[in-house]
Amino acid sequence: MGRILILRLLTRGIIPAGLLILLSGCIGDDLISDEVEPEIRILNPVVSIEVGTTYQFEARFFNNVGIDDPGRELRWSSSETQILTIDDNGLARALALGTTIVSVETDFGSDIIKENLTVVVSGETVTGGDTRSGVIVSTSSYVLEGSFTLSGATGDLNLDIDASYKATSALPGLYLYLSNNPNSTADAYEVGAVEVFEGAHSYNIKDNVGLNDYDYLLYYCKPFNVKVGEGKIE
Repeated sequence: MGRILILRLLTRGIIPAGLLILLSGCIGDDLISDEVEPEIRILNPVVSIEVGTTYQFEARFFNNVGIDDPGRELRWSSSETQILTIDDNGLARALALGTTIVSVETDFGSDIIKENLTVVVSGETVTGGDTRSGVIVSTSSYVLEGSFTLSGATGDLNLDIDASYKATSALPGLYLYLSNNPNSTADAYEVGAVEVFEGAHSYNIKDNVGLNDYDYLLYYCKPFNVKVGEGKIE
């Protein structure tokens, strides 16, 4: 589909022939599936909850193209209700010392999509990790490599790209996105235009974006919606 679009633009005189050489190297297969496995993601996991206190869990369902479905009904449960209970809105009450499995699920067609989290009720509340990381790889013929770390709180996230980073400067309109679909920028968060092509640098994300809201870092030629590279956020 990407090659067909560019050839049409070329024949209509919308893009110059010289630019076709640059763009052809970043086009993959003509038909790319944008379907992913639907999932529920707990956005604020915890390792332990202090006995006698409550904790408000948050979760989101992402459908088979990675798009958030905020209106979907989620069902919460605890495997050991004598240790911890949880209501329909995800509010947990830690009743006694011990370990339980907190689950959240929803129906998607004929399937049940479910996420489990092991939670310890102890003498203190310990939240989940505050850092995620990954490796940037090229999905095209152009240079793109490096590692990254995503850290911080909602409204003040830092995306730090390390010193091993290299990216092509040959493509027009190279942009960086956060997405839940490795093959699409639909419903993705646009971090911004790529202005650094080698070495360590950082992006500060002030919008309402949480650490666990997205699972992929994507590099795209924005004018032609062509993917250049990606990084799975682990």
